[in-house]
Amino acid sequence: MKLVNLKDASDTVSFAEAVKKGLGKNQGLYFPDVITPFENIDEVLALPFVERSIRILKQLIGDDLSQELLTKIVTTAFQFPAPLVKVTDNIHCLELFHGPTLAFKDFGGRFMAQCLANISEGKPITILTATSGDTGAAVAHAFHGIDNIQVVILYPKGKISALQEKLFTTLGGNIHTVAIESDFDACQHLVKAAFDDPEVRDGLHLNSANSINISRLFAQVCYYFEAIAQLPKEQQSKAVFSVPSGNFGNLTAGMIAKSLGLPIKRFIAATNSNDTVPRYLHTGEWDPKSTIATMSNAMDVSQPNNWPRIEALMEQGYIEKDSLIGEGIDEEYTQVAMRQLASLGYVSEPHAAISYRSLSRSLAEDEVGVFLGTAHPAKFRETVENVLGQPISLPQELADCAGKPDFSIEIENSYAALKSHLFSILK
Repeated sequence: MKLVNLKDASDTVSFAEAVKKGLGKNQGLYFPDVITPFENIDEVLALPFVERSIRILKQLIGDDLSQELLTKIVTTAFQFPAPLVKVTDNIHCLELFHGPTLAFKDFGGRFMAQCLANISEGKPITILTATSGDTGAAVAHAFHGIDNIQVVILYPKGKISALQEKLFTTLGGNIHTVAIESDFDACQHLVKAAFDDPEVRDGLHLNSANSINISRLFAQVCYYFEAIAQLPKEQQSKAVFSVPSGNFGNLTAGMIAKSLGLPIKRFIAATNSNDTVPRYLHTGEWDPKSTIATMSNAMDVSQPNNWPRIEALMEQGYIEKDSLIGEGIDEEYTQVAMRQLASLGYVSEPHAAISYRSLSRSLAEDEVGVFLGTAHPAKFRETVENVLGQPISLPQELADCAGKPDFSIEIENSYAALKSHLFSILK
């Protein structure tokens, strides 16, 4: 299996090399040279989740990892379910928040951590990543305590929920957290600047755990298969997935699943008021605006890094352009959607509510809808309680960390300040 840099076709690497490097030349994203569909998709869907996931990842990765090693990695990483929960007669929520940090990014974070732990051969690695919410916790918990791997997580000060923050700023050890006085896009720019700086990139052996890393993206493909496998056979080809979208890794993974032959009818890119992609799909003009802070903070991204991968899937003919629509949902209708779900007996948080709202607006009578539940509602406890006017209890994972001390430090939005801090803690 070859992975090609979308900005420089001469830059081709193996899966293991792509995982260790993160970004290619000129900050290019690695992507499969070829995606080969399964010959018998029904046979794949009939397998149990972990066994099926091994088959899916083998199809994407090829022989870059041995069958024995891939089995070990997946079995260790995927130790929690992804249930499809019925909300109405034709709408379901794919709940992706049953992992250790109660968010969908546990799938990608744990798979990447196990890959790196097994292919790095004990050499030192520094994971430098930015988070708009859930990535930080998933990456921190996945890598916490792994020898020879240091993790530095940047996040926008005051722009993620308090409980989200507690999940990754209270670990210590090899996990270093930095609050940046700006927004998520600024955090991403700082990460990119570090990768463009040879002194930092090479001196600290940088890698990134954002969804730009191909291992995280491939892991997410597996739960789309799990969703379809839980639908009755006669409904599978009618499935419409509404994906809450920020950096667009989640939607990219769904499109890869469809490219592998999974019978998904179409997709909805559901965003909040940071609606660069919905506007682009409507007008054909790529016009990012300043990032707006919203209650669905993990989607407060105006320049999604994974969009070039979606365009590549379309340009290479794997995905038809008319199989994707986009819709931006503002704060008012996010709250309306949360209340609508509650009236149906389903308590949800803002991100999933946005994907539900987008789905319910466009779903045809003969279609079956799946919206992705990307985080446990308790991670946004204050918002959910304020909108719904009812208390929700904390799961044990959040209760355990709520009172722990915060080890993060604050720095200005300055690459010089970040570089100085990195060398002060890692050298």
